[in-house]
Amino acid sequence: MQPRVRNALIFLLTLGLLGVFLRSVDVAGVWGETRRASPWPLFLALVATGVTYVLRAFRWQYLLAPIGSTHFSVAFRTTVIGFAGSFLLPARAGEVIRPYLLARREGLNAMAVFATIILERLLDLITVLLLFAWFVLTAAPNVVSGDPEQFARVKLGGLVAAGAALAGSALLFVLAGHPERLGRIALGIERVLSTRLAHAVARFVETFAQGLAVMRQPRRMLMALALSVPLWLAIASGIWLTSQAFHITFPFRASFLVMTLLVVGVAVPTPGAVGGFHVAYQIAAEVFFGAPADRAVGAAIVLHAISFVPITILGIYFMAREGLTLTGARKMAEDGAKEQAPAMVPTAPVGHQAQGRVR
Repeated sequence: MQPRVRNALIFLLTLGLLGVFLRSVDVAGVWGETRRASPWPLFLALVATGVTYVLRAFRWQYLLAPIGSTHFSVAFRTTVIGFAGSFLLPARAGEVIRPYLLARREGLNAMAVFATIILERLLDLITVLLLFAWFVLTAAPNVVSGDPEQFARVKLGGLVAAGAALAGSALLFVLAGHPERLGRIALGIERVLSTRLAHAVARFVETFAQGLAVMRQPRRMLMALALSVPLWLAIASGIWLTSQAFHITFPFRASFLVMTLLVVGVAVPTPGAVGGFHVAYQIAAEVFFGAPADRAVGAAIVLHAISFVPITILGIYFMAREGLTLTGARKMAEDGAKEQAPAMVPTAPVGHQAQGRVR
């Protein structure tokens, strides 16, 4: 798809979601609900949000350990820059900027580092869905005040998705276990591609599987999953505290339901998750917990600001310290994407171990 067409579609999608979000809003009512919000829970929600990025950097450093040693300060800075880049730039550019920048700073193989980002996303998905499954299987019937049929559908979908996430993790475990064998299998495509391109694809597959090295160590993999739990509990805390500040009351465990819906909303490819995030929270607050519309809208706007604005400002600061502008970050994302493309991977004998250095 042409970039202009894609950007136009994203713009229209964002406008559509904002239209749904604001369709029956009384601006004065939203402002009144926001002014009545309790400040201390909002402050604690801001602290909880900051803690999540510290935990993300620590977990990423742990996932990177089988590839090579890294410094926590570098992992933290590049994590913040990556998330800020995804909020400010199109096409989730931060998901490429973050591994590419860390690989350059620490002298690691960029594709192997990028593979850990895929593993992070899988760990995040598994953790969120397991927490959600725990909630829906143990929640009392009166916890959710909305339509029981809607909650039943959400419950079924979440349990199915949790099973799919676990199946995906098993597949990645199998892929990670035999990187050299994967490379040899990939070479079989040379029947339809040139030998040079087939070797490039094989090298891409093998190097990517080497980046999943932590999955070949069950104890390390379980530890990585365990590290994901406090991370997402911190995110749930920010959601719960913000809701409490707006007097939208529900038990802490019920924040796992809101968090799951927000994960779906954030997955919508709008700039800074605008629209998708807001609609997801609005649905959770109004449909499942009976919040008034103005209160739900005010809480969604403030929660989005707490979740995105401070980390974006910090990311811009770190970019400036790295000598990066937004234009430079976009260029880095494009360069990183090219480096990760199979056709751009240098040919090498299959089975040759990655040297762990960026060219």
